[in-house]
Amino acid sequence: MSALTDTARVAPAANPVSQSIRDSLVVAKRNLIRMSRIPEMVIYGLIQPIMFVVLFTYVFGGSMQIGGSTSATDYKNFLMAGIFAQTVTFATASSGAGIADDMHKGLIDRFRSLPMARGAVLTGRTLADLVQTALTLVVLAVVALLVGWRVGSNGETNAVKVLGAFLLLLLLGYAFTWIGALIGLSVRTPEAATSGGLIWLFPVTFISNAFVDTSHMTPWLRHIAEWNPFSATVQACRVLFANPGQSTSGAWPMQHPVWASLIYSVLIIVIFRTLAVRKYRSATA
Repeated sequence: MSALTDTARVAPAANPVSQSIRDSLVVAKRNLIRMSRIPEMVIYGLIQPIMFVVLFTYVFGGSMQIGGSTSATDYKNFLMAGIFAQTVTFATASSGAGIADDMHKGLIDRFRSLPMARGAVLTGRTLADLVQTALTLVVLAVVALLVGWRVGSNGETNAVKVLGAFLLLLLLGYAFTWIGALIGLSVRTPEAATSGGLIWLFPVTFISNAFVDTSHMTPWLRHIAEWNPFSATVQACRVLFANPGQSTSGAWPMQHPVWASLIYSVLIIVIFRTLAVRKYRSATA
């Protein structure tokens, strides 16, 4: 017995990084299983972006001027990068609502009582949301192809660049889910988290280059749109997809959109993950 006790005392502690990764994957698996058992969550998440594609394509197509042209085809190819980006960022609201719901039901407190990494609960939730977002993007890309969207419509591209564009979209979506996580931890009900997650998203997505050419905006609004992190990812996708609407603006994010998208997304993750984990510790104390 003494030998066993001495062995236990000198046993090395678990690596904090590996424990955090393992715990995060366990929580992510739990959330994915939950999503699979509530298929309407996924279905409703798919309906909204599909509606945006159809409505913007057929209602505004032919009336928007893109690069001096009012061609409906040009607008379809211009639009899709914005729709993709809007879809991944709107996942923020569901992420915040899910975390707020877990808080409301006391599930977060039960997780906190377990010997697990503190940030694993939030990381697992955001990873599960990332998987759902990836599924949504796949379906949305198929719908976009059906309505006439094509890569390489304004130049040459390749499979690596197209894949890179979708990875940038997923990175932006993952970054924004951390904002949703912070909102979910800061409110009392899932309803409040949903409202709080959408209110700020509308100006972020619409004061951008997603749906219109920023050159038609007033100067002060154009500057805001061009330095918007959301606009950087949209512009990067247009460049990588070789679609119309590539900006001639002198703003740094518009001249180097891929780098700007990466930098913005990483900064958002670092800042809001830190704030969310800190809020998690105090909110469940």
